[in-house]
Amino acid sequence: MLSAGMESVVMGLYSLLLLGVLALGAPYWLVRMVFSSKSRGRYRAGLGQRLGRVPAALRQATPGRKVVWVHAVSVGEVLAATRLVLELETALGEGWSIVVSTTTATGQALARERFGAERVFFYPLDFAWAVRAYLRALEPKLLVLMESELWPRMLVECRSAEVPTAVANARVSDRSYARALKVRAVWGKALRMVGLFLAQSEEDARRLGTLGARPEAVRTIGNLKYDVRAVGVNAMKERVGSLLGEARLVVAGSLLEGEERAILKAWPAMQADGPEAVLLLAPRHPQRFNDVVEMIRSMDCAVLRCSALDGAMGRISDGTVLVLDTLGDLAAVYGLAAVAFVGGSLVAKGGHNPLEPAQFGVPVVMGPSYENFRDIVAKMQAADGIRIVRDKVGLEAALVDLLNDRPAAQAMGERGRKVFEQQQGATARAVEALVGLVRQ
Repeated sequence: MLSAGMESVVMGLYSLLLLGVLALGAPYWLVRMVFSSKSRGRYRAGLGQRLGRVPAALRQATPGRKVVWVHAVSVGEVLAATRLVLELETALGEGWSIVVSTTTATGQALARERFGAERVFFYPLDFAWAVRAYLRALEPKLLVLMESELWPRMLVECRSAEVPTAVANARVSDRSYARALKVRAVWGKALRMVGLFLAQSEEDARRLGTLGARPEAVRTIGNLKYDVRAVGVNAMKERVGSLLGEARLVVAGSLLEGEERAILKAWPAMQADGPEAVLLLAPRHPQRFNDVVEMIRSMDCAVLRCSALDGAMGRISDGTVLVLDTLGDLAAVYGLAAVAFVGGSLVAKGGHNPLEPAQFGVPVVMGPSYENFRDIVAKMQAADGIRIVRDKVGLEAALVDLLNDRPAAQAMGERGRKVFEQQQGATARAVEALVGLVRQ
């Protein structure tokens, strides 16, 4: 364990290192903000808040109330936190307020939609002055970090302010685990400052223990993402569905660079001798929407933006490629799919959540990179409720097969749905544990 004096030295070095990284990167970010129309809003968003300027609306939303601060990095964490926030609010009752921070602009947009703009803000940079500004303004009774977002300065300042901390849906990815093992003496100190880890799986709990978390602070409760249900009624879902006619919809969601091209190259094979079909591509990052539209045009495919769809335009033509250029609609639109590909998996990025389409009984295809959802994928594989492909050739074959073999696709989708339904309940367990933490 680190002594108090050694901890002070380490934190000082950490702050200098973080400041150095920001100073070195400042010219690049300034150029992007000034000259790049795609990046301007992305990099300017919430800059003052990140530097410790507490929004006036946030101050006004919490006076005289006990506060729980939930931090959800981006879209995936916001989705996982949605039901947790609502149920925790109900369980705590009158006199409590839950505020939500995010790191990314896309996460911020979704959180504002889900929880209301007045109680959503950008997470501060991990400097003492920025962190303390929020701790002084909010005086939280609990800080809940989603999944794996641990910042040393925040943990130190919460300990000094006697604010208990918890990590909900805690996970340790393969990459993070390998890195943390190399600095276990330092990282273990940070983990021991966390009051409670609510781990997604036994393997995550084991890794947390190995890295230095206190055994009594780690509980395995399951994955909150099994409890995430897409809204039944969604304007974009209704708009797309009303224009499909008899065409089958192939949805490729959460796509990263390189994956759209792979799907588009497989598209002719999906149309050949098959049913009438429409393809919907949903890039993960909004700044890529325009590039994807141009790519589709360059490949001589008919393309429409979902934001421009109009009920008066008539049925979408067979073979058309749609680009979902809105935020927060993908989870609901998956419900229209005949087959779904979940992105971030054909490239080495760890994949995205296959449960989003599986909850609707939609057959799911993923690439070989699914480390971020290893436990979920393993359960779906054990039930034969997902198809994992190794490369672009396998991707094309799987999509063609599932699009054309309706009975097999339907059966696989139902098996995936059962996995989703059988694993639910983590949110209730998390709420019980968090309420117990603030009422100790």
